[in-house]
Amino acid sequence: MWNKRKIASVIEHTLLKPVATQRDIERLCTEALECGFFSVCVNPCYVSWAARFLEGSGIKVCTVIGFPLGATTIRNKVFEASEAVSNGAAEIDVVINLGMFRSGAEEYIRRELKEIIQTAKAKKEDTVVKVIIETSLLEEQEKVILTRLAVEEGADFIKTSTGFNGPGATVEDVRLIRQVVGDKAGVKASGGIRTYSDAVKMLEAGANRLGTSSGLSIYQEAPE
Repeated sequence: MWNKRKIASVIEHTLLKPVATQRDIERLCTEALECGFFSVCVNPCYVSWAARFLEGSGIKVCTVIGFPLGATTIRNKVFEASEAVSNGAAEIDVVINLGMFRSGAEEYIRRELKEIIQTAKAKKEDTVVKVIIETSLLEEQEKVILTRLAVEEGADFIKTSTGFNGPGATVEDVRLIRQVVGDKAGVKASGGIRTYSDAVKMLEAGANRLGTSSGLSIYQEAPE
């Protein structure tokens, strides 16, 4: 049974809207403290502020890299990752470069991931790196290839979606990613998870983290 305490422990309480204000982020962090969520996920400009607000609480700060398109250069993504960790991010969610992947540039993707992951972990060894493959834009075999590639390059988690390109996570995609990674990496379902029922379905399919902007309502729906 996914009761309130248990489901809160896997929720990454997320606010990535371009119009999110500091007051909105304060509310997000306050809700995370009240509910006991695993983390908050915020845009890079709010990382240091959220880290100070949550200091000593045990709630982690997550941010996004190359978001939401993944089409910035390797150098830019590496800098973003380095700055995010320096500013207090414990976890970073990196959008993979799908255009380069579709161009057949597998070595580019490998180099991108390797440099980002090495840089983040050199800054802080226990930094968690999640790789967003944007499942709604991929064919099934492409999902398998990208998932394997990311794990081979050291990704700690595979994340389904940004939530900004297509419908987001599906049970089928979560199940597929879990089958591919086995116990070598975590699976983060993200995008379109709005209800307690949605959340439980994703967890039962193999997700062990949930990225959602509906964390509060999911928590309130969950049984005691």
